[in-house]
Amino acid sequence: MIDRVTAPHGAWPSPIVARDVARAEKRLGFPSVVGEEIWWEEARPEEGGRTTVMRRDADGTVTELLAAPWNARTRVHEYGGRSYLPVPRRDDKAITRYGIVFANFTDQRLYLLDRLSPEPRPITPEPAAPGALRYADMTLAADGKRVICVQERHAEDGGVSRAIVSLPLSGRAAHDPDAVVELVTGADFYASPTPSPDGRHLAWVCWNHPRMPWEGTELRVGTLTDSGVTDAYLLKGGVAESVLSPVWRDDDHLYFVSDWPGWWNLYEIGLTGQAIALYPAEEEFTGGFAQLGVEPYVRLDDDRLVALHGHADLRPGVYDPATAELTEISSPLTTWETLATDGRTVVALASGPGDPQSLVRLDPDTGRVATLRRSLDSVPDPDYLPTPEAVTLSGRYGAEIHANVYPPTNPRVAVEGPAPYIVWVHGGPVSRATTRLDLAKAFFTSRGIGIVDVNYAGSIGFGRTYRQRLHGQWGALDVEDTTAAAQALVDQGVADPERLAIRGGSAGGLTTLLALTGDTFACGTSLYGVTDLLRLAKETHDFESRFLDSLIGLLPGYAATYRERSPINRAQEIQVPALVIQGADDPVVPPAQAVALIKALADRKIPHAYIEYEGEAHGFRKAQSLEHALEAELAFYGQVFGFTPPGIPSIELVTEYEEPEAAGELEPEPASAQASAEENSAREPAPETPS
Repeated sequence: MIDRVTAPHGAWPSPIVARDVARAEKRLGFPSVVGEEIWWEEARPEEGGRTTVMRRDADGTVTELLAAPWNARTRVHEYGGRSYLPVPRRDDKAITRYGIVFANFTDQRLYLLDRLSPEPRPITPEPAAPGALRYADMTLAADGKRVICVQERHAEDGGVSRAIVSLPLSGRAAHDPDAVVELVTGADFYASPTPSPDGRHLAWVCWNHPRMPWEGTELRVGTLTDSGVTDAYLLKGGVAESVLSPVWRDDDHLYFVSDWPGWWNLYEIGLTGQAIALYPAEEEFTGGFAQLGVEPYVRLDDDRLVALHGHADLRPGVYDPATAELTEISSPLTTWETLATDGRTVVALASGPGDPQSLVRLDPDTGRVATLRRSLDSVPDPDYLPTPEAVTLSGRYGAEIHANVYPPTNPRVAVEGPAPYIVWVHGGPVSRATTRLDLAKAFFTSRGIGIVDVNYAGSIGFGRTYRQRLHGQWGALDVEDTTAAAQALVDQGVADPERLAIRGGSAGGLTTLLALTGDTFACGTSLYGVTDLLRLAKETHDFESRFLDSLIGLLPGYAATYRERSPINRAQEIQVPALVIQGADDPVVPPAQAVALIKALADRKIPHAYIEYEGEAHGFRKAQSLEHALEAELAFYGQVFGFTPPGIPSIELVTEYEEPEAAGELEPEPASAQASAEENSAREPAPETPS
């Protein structure tokens, strides 16, 4: 029998500590499979967020392929994506073994690591400046001798251009830039270069400013030659249709995902003719476009498709073109991210409310799901993990608001009455909140603080119309939806109206700070949040440089709206305490924006705290930064809500402006992390916080 204790909300005894939350999880990414060999990316918070590539052999042996200071991360579009590609190599016995090509974070060159080589060697030219030439979304040419990928070029004057290129695996391009062949140029952005099985054609996705890939893209195809692509033409898509993820069915037909009926559904099209809907449904068959290289469905050798589908959470199913039926695969894993196959074996990344992100093997015939690798070596007692409830709430004029509610959960405590709640605001703002296990949430809920994670208007997973509700309304409708979600829990008697907080990072930080101008929340936490929209529009990176055109409006005509929805210009309306957490090297939301905000709060004697982390950019990667920030946030809520969390250092709220000092009392990084500290000074956003 468990001995129950009495403690105020927020101060419940919990075995889930910030150190474990920050350091325990090895974030997995982008699996690949050939036969019995499987590869994947693995991020190491204990090493400053360095990403390595792992391989699992047929006998189950797991090998780390890249030691520090190698760091497999690409910065194309700044958010990057798949950073490596297994490539076939032959040793002196003419046995095919697989090496890897990967993008190294420091210089962004592509390197080849052969199976028996001790060190990688470069296969792309040295750029004029580190990171001036970047590569992503790699695929193997049909002959197995060249890599086809997206190349991004950064000129000295700040200009950015992109192309689809081909380069030899021999390494000749490392010394001869002419060996890099431009295949496709002319568009602002490219994704998913996909050669046909016979190597005669190349399909790809492209789009141009001012559209984002979830607004309007084109699926194009052309004849692939050694010197380029000829006779290219449009297959599907346009300015008001998002077409993603082409996969060849055979030499003359393609599968793809399109949202032209309002939902991202699966389609098939030949090199000529009309597109055919495979499985019309009011569901999404992709999680949208967050990073390059995500595969929401794969084709098997027997022509079946394994596809992810659903809403904010995606689940797998097997689609049979012969019967047009989609057979569900049952699993406790609720949140599936990406798939990979060699035509026979299927692997994926998936997680659930009680299951950490895992590399799994999926059997399409039996539906069996076998776990091969988990991001956490151990999981807390499930009795301390909250079970999320997916709810649909009512917003302005009865509009639907989707959210996941995480109630306070602790088997040792029995407390009645409404609890304090935090509204979590995802970044993006065109992103989504899923139900995957997140120990940061459990850190709060196991201590008696509930969480409501809101998929406000603009979120992915609920159709094109739901996404477009945010057009022209960012900084308004998102604030209304998150505020309405909190009020709904109050009306239900679940949440204490006097103890409501809101927190968000990046785009979610803007929503958080604007929500504090109302009278619903008692406090709020902004993590590297956007504070000045005009400055963001002027200074942000190329990928998102026209994002605000649709979210707010065209400049200069909408300049007044940009000012009105910038927290820096609304600080005088904030009457409640604020915690502002910032990376010292953040070029997206520079510290100067955060400092200007806290100065404005200090001018009006509003209690606040400001924390700045050295060596962190837009989204924290270092374990000690994540740990410190999590404890500071809990201590902040304790100050405001009137509880003392046991074992958590206190935080000082001030009302005067104090010259900020970057957090300097954090424990030193291990040597491997120090080696990558310089790399972390570049912009590094979290995958789900693209603004």
